[in-house]
Amino acid sequence: MHSEPAVLVIGDQPYCHSLEVILDFLGEPSQLIEHDQLDTVTSGDAEQEYQVIMVAPPTVSSIDLAGLLTRLDKWNSSVPVILTGGVEIPDGLDNALTQKIVAQFGKNLSYTPTVDALYRAQVFREQSALAIAKRGEKRELHLFRSLVGTSRSIRNVREMMSHVADKEVTVLITGESGCGKEVVARNLHYNSPRRDQPFVPINCGAIPKELLESELFGHEKGAFTGAISSRSGRFEMAQGGTLLLDEIGDMPLDMQVKILRVLQERCFERVGGNKSIPVDVRVIAATHKNLEEMIEKGEFREDLYYRLNVFPIEVPPLRERSEDIPLLLNELNTRLEHEKNGAIRFNSTAVMALCRYPWPGNIRELANLVERMAIMYPGGVIGEGELPRKYRQNPDAEPANNQQQEETGSAEIAIPTMSVDAVAMLPLNGLDLKGHLAQLEKELIEQALDISEGVVARAADKLNLRRTTLVEKMRKLDIQR
Repeated sequence: MHSEPAVLVIGDQPYCHSLEVILDFLGEPSQLIEHDQLDTVTSGDAEQEYQVIMVAPPTVSSIDLAGLLTRLDKWNSSVPVILTGGVEIPDGLDNALTQKIVAQFGKNLSYTPTVDALYRAQVFREQSALAIAKRGEKRELHLFRSLVGTSRSIRNVREMMSHVADKEVTVLITGESGCGKEVVARNLHYNSPRRDQPFVPINCGAIPKELLESELFGHEKGAFTGAISSRSGRFEMAQGGTLLLDEIGDMPLDMQVKILRVLQERCFERVGGNKSIPVDVRVIAATHKNLEEMIEKGEFREDLYYRLNVFPIEVPPLRERSEDIPLLLNELNTRLEHEKNGAIRFNSTAVMALCRYPWPGNIRELANLVERMAIMYPGGVIGEGELPRKYRQNPDAEPANNQQQEETGSAEIAIPTMSVDAVAMLPLNGLDLKGHLAQLEKELIEQALDISEGVVARAADKLNLRRTTLVEKMRKLDIQR
């Protein structure tokens, strides 16, 4: 850690004295002030700069903390804050102020949480400096279409991804099974400077613990029975790129220690070897488990958690973004058309029924349903009656006559009807109508171009537009052929 600038500790004795002892041991010069002495630091004449501010009890109550953070933010918005001694974040605190709080821990001081809190503060300062340097330049995030949607929750995920995609920091992706955690990880890799290098995923829960070390680090010839030759592990395969540790919560405790060492030392040894191999890999972890609860039960290492949780991203379950289902159906249908598996269409009644289903399996369950319907009704129009019973709002709904629909022209529903339903399903908290329509228009144009293999004239025919009109729309929406 750097010796300058110093750490500012706001609080009273004797707790802060213990904190100063730890900081001194870490080589971090600190300054302790009382709450009523804050003006001497934040005044215009103050010249001392600080790398982090630590707030400790019993100086502030939850109400005082909001005011204190506001004053500190006005003084210097680039200085991160660490809450110590069990100080809680007050309810209703402004999101911008909440983001300045990079860590918080309880009254019992210990070495590891303090070191990791200071590390996260350093990352915060580096990101703030980069943001200032790039002020006025908004970087566009190029996304795979599995992250389509206009709901507030998925827009928040995309916003978080845009901040961290090009940063060399560890990301922890949380969310229920099937909600798209690996898709987020792949997007982060694709939008990073490492995009031309390998993206290597490994499911920590799918490999027996006896083989997991060999899978991650590789092994030398003769390291164990059956090791007839040397083999590279996933860390070596991902050299220069990104390694996704999926389901990190299922990793055995003894392996967690070795992963922590790799993250700290940036080197490892193969099983049965004694040569230290340097590694240049960005690590992204994902889990559907609550790691904080696992730490309390002794099932997950606290020090590893702090290393992984530098930048957390929580992916919302599908039931919390039901307004995105029509767009997801469009995206899944486009995928079926590309794979020549026979695209299908859902009528408005079926779409409304799917939007009201709770989706315990999330997007994975939705994708499986679409594929099943494409097998059962290739090229058909799916009504509520064709859906499996558990997805129907009306269990007695009768199947539609798909053959009759095709004869009467219903098969012309090649331009998806889901966009109308997407607008009609207004979320309780409202939506940005202009942004919603622009996003929907862009996605439909991209799908038409994909189906037409990039031929603009054919895509214009599918969208019932003049070619010049489509070219102008592509220019405005920054769509590449």
